[in-house]
Amino acid sequence: MAKLTEGEINEALAGLPGWSFDGESIRKEFLFKGFKSAIAFIVRIAFEAEAAKHHPDLENHYNKVLVGLRTWDEDGVTQKDVELAKKIEEANA
Repeated sequence: MAKLTEGEINEALAGLPGWSFDGESIRKEFLFKGFKSAIAFIVRIAFEAEAAKHHPDLENHYNKVLVGLRTWDEDGVTQKDVELAKKIEEANA
């Protein structure tokens, strides 16, 4: 899967509120009521990621989850990352 251009990434992110491109990956910070809600979200993401055979960078800080997506084999962001970001949004709904 080919690496997306910065323009293609920005176009894709227009449909993903709160997501941003940092030059290497697409990222979003999710906030929850507490620790258990944040961890439950991480578990939901894990199932989506495993099904997609794609694994995000995840950080948990009490009620905050930071998600980063990039395709290491392509050294950048691909459509695979955008699709997983959409699944992550659905998991947060």
